[in-house]
Amino acid sequence: MTHKNIKYQASALAIALCLGSTLIGEAALAQSATGADEVVIVTGSRRARSAANSASPIDVVGRSELSRSADSDVAALVRNSVPSFNVNTQSINDAASVVRPANLRGMAPDHTLVLVNGKRRHRASVIAFIGGGIANGSQGADISVFPAIALKQVEVLRDGAAAQYGSDAIAGVMNFILRTDSDSLDINGKWGQTYEGDGASYTVSANLGVPLGENGFANLSIEYGNQDATSRSIQRADAAALLAAGNTAIRTPAVQVWGQPDIMDELKIWLNTGFEIGEHASIYAFGNYASKDTDGGFYFRNPNSRGGVYSNDGGVTRLVGDTTPGTGTTCPTITIGSAGEAAAVAAVRADPTCFIFNEMFPGGFTPRFGGEVQDSSFVIGAKGEIGKLGYDVSFNTGRNEVNFHIRNTINASYGPNTQNAFNPGGQSQTEKNFNIDLDYAVEVAGFSSPLNIAGGYEWRDEQFQLKAGEAQSYTQGPLATQGFSVGSNGFNGFTPLAAGKWNQTSQALYLDLEADVTEHLVLGAAIRHETYDTFGDTTNFKLSALVNASDNLTLRSTYSTGYRAPTSGQANIVNTTTQLLNGVLANIGTVPPTSVLGRLIGGKPLKPETSRNFSVGAGFNFGKLHGTLDYFNIEMEDRLTQAAGRDVSQATIDGLPLADRQNLRDFGVLNSLFIKNADLSSFTYFTNDFGSTTHGIDLVMSYPLEMMGGTTNLTFVANYTDTSVDYGHGTLGSTAVKEIEDALPHFRGSLTGTRDVGQLSFLGRVNYFGKFNEMHADDDTIPIFAKAQVTVDAEATYHLTEQASVTLGAQNLLDSYPTRNPWDFILGAKYPVTAPAGFNGGFYYLKLSFRR
Repeated sequence: MTHKNIKYQASALAIALCLGSTLIGEAALAQSATGADEVVIVTGSRRARSAANSASPIDVVGRSELSRSADSDVAALVRNSVPSFNVNTQSINDAASVVRPANLRGMAPDHTLVLVNGKRRHRASVIAFIGGGIANGSQGADISVFPAIALKQVEVLRDGAAAQYGSDAIAGVMNFILRTDSDSLDINGKWGQTYEGDGASYTVSANLGVPLGENGFANLSIEYGNQDATSRSIQRADAAALLAAGNTAIRTPAVQVWGQPDIMDELKIWLNTGFEIGEHASIYAFGNYASKDTDGGFYFRNPNSRGGVYSNDGGVTRLVGDTTPGTGTTCPTITIGSAGEAAAVAAVRADPTCFIFNEMFPGGFTPRFGGEVQDSSFVIGAKGEIGKLGYDVSFNTGRNEVNFHIRNTINASYGPNTQNAFNPGGQSQTEKNFNIDLDYAVEVAGFSSPLNIAGGYEWRDEQFQLKAGEAQSYTQGPLATQGFSVGSNGFNGFTPLAAGKWNQTSQALYLDLEADVTEHLVLGAAIRHETYDTFGDTTNFKLSALVNASDNLTLRSTYSTGYRAPTSGQANIVNTTTQLLNGVLANIGTVPPTSVLGRLIGGKPLKPETSRNFSVGAGFNFGKLHGTLDYFNIEMEDRLTQAAGRDVSQATIDGLPLADRQNLRDFGVLNSLFIKNADLSSFTYFTNDFGSTTHGIDLVMSYPLEMMGGTTNLTFVANYTDTSVDYGHGTLGSTAVKEIEDALPHFRGSLTGTRDVGQLSFLGRVNYFGKFNEMHADDDTIPIFAKAQVTVDAEATYHLTEQASVTLGAQNLLDSYPTRNPWDFILGAKYPVTAPAGFNGGFYYLKLSFRR
């Protein structure tokens, strides 16, 4: 990677430090009664300030925006207000369908740091193995655990902030601010479904705020809901051919379902408390518990050709197992489609010593996969002032756990004695943080404000745990040596050898300086040094400048370095995913990069991803028109991804020392005869081996339009983002490169209007999603070149009383769908499943609300 852009940006920053810089965040678009500029934010600066006076671009999504949507998932709610934030429906995406990955500014999900009340939020235990290129290998936080009713606002810092907050803050920071009401009662109920009649969902939520003594509060939020699955599928061509040929066991109307998964018994609980213990001191505590169960579909297993189950030669002959080997039994060879096939199959069915899986699943099978997720956290701290010294001391712990389940599948190596449902094991992520944050204001001669000096210490410990599955989800049955696949088909169970706990600990010191040098100029600088027990030290810095050029124009600029530390999970995970390889369904094994097999195929110890982030922007006020315009550029090196799948020959395996072969056997890669598992086609590992440049523009504007005797508040948000892979094409493979560069629309925008008329409130929104490319099923031989799409949202609320209201709305009112999949006959998906606007079509909903 050349650094001429960085040199230019550094020069531009030097100019900006002279000219200044500023922000009017999206809070300016919320047009509250008190005025947008008065919204106070705490993200991105160690001193509280209004969003309009922040040196970095910050979007503030308030309660009104969070409540006005068909979505119950906070990630989807934020997407409506933040132009560069993306999240889409997950269909057949392994563990990513359990915890949806979301991204900011086209970066990976774990390039965005998540905070709650300014405290670091733990990451999810799920690692995305099939993440559409951008999210491949990522392990970000699960933000679906926040019920909208629990939030005061969401602050989205669209800027690098690793020098202030540490690892992960490369694309930005999302800070979820909990409600502090001490005398409130809100109750909401919502029901809706798609125009197609599926995907019905409902949520019931409540918030209660009560005083805690004379100087405290306790605010409790609870939400419960369910979401049914959807299907936007047609019958696959291979299944349709089998049905036409007389196989009546083929499932109709589609053997493989493409749609959103079932989400069952989703519970979210948050408690936020605070209490003043003196004139200048208070204690606080908050935490959560959340749980849900998900269930989605996998790929169809063809009853003629699925390797390791029905055939091992691509569908020429059937795979016939001898259930009593060594007894002299001779099982027949069955040629698929031959004149004698029916008689040979009948003979096998009648012979208890021979077995084919057409006896158990004559129409093939489609595994159902999901997980039970539990998430919890607890934070406690004390803050206050001692003279001019401000302090905040806190400890927090969080845990995310998922226990996977898979059904309607088999462990083929057990033949007729296989289970059809398995517990393949689970994963958990546990994190602990201890923070001491201090700030002190120093008067400096000639400055327009005191110099704010902030510093602190942070200790972090994270642990990733892999839990072994039940025995038959990973063990080798008696037919393993005859070419039958081992483990629960679709998602192999974790073996006891693969299971374990891995920790990573770090300590950090930071210093942050900021002051109004003049009435018009604000300068800031931050530096952070962090030491990890796994890979060593890292030091990062940030410079920022803000100037009020006039009453109507402000300018801003920042330059920073950043990093993201590899997680213990990414360094040690073992997993099997099912993907298309050259049009053929195959299993890909992911192994630790430093394991025997990982080293054999090129794995090396993981190291931090690093970044350089430059931004420059302006805030403007022209009469009633308020807006911000920002340019950003993020250069990354040593980005983490999965290496392209690589095969390991049997000859290479045979040449390994016995101890290494035994290790591979224990991991499930080899059978008891040290022969490669027939169900594993290739292997991959996580690696730091590519670089990228992402640049773009964010535009945010608001205007109160006076018309027809009232005011219609208009908000326009738009984003242009472009990412290019600078090096590492060979490691990534052609499919991943195309996904990273073109899987997200380069342009996205929306125009929203709100209006109150008497007891009625109206919202209308037009959304534009630019064209994008999907490498369907992560296979670049069947690309979908999707055109731009426009959707319309509408909502009307009738206020029955000052406390009660009823809302009728529609998301995607005109029932728009993305470009039809030209390859739908291959796998059965009607539409590109990564479409940013979704693929379910229109959705209508009804909401009832009560607020005391």
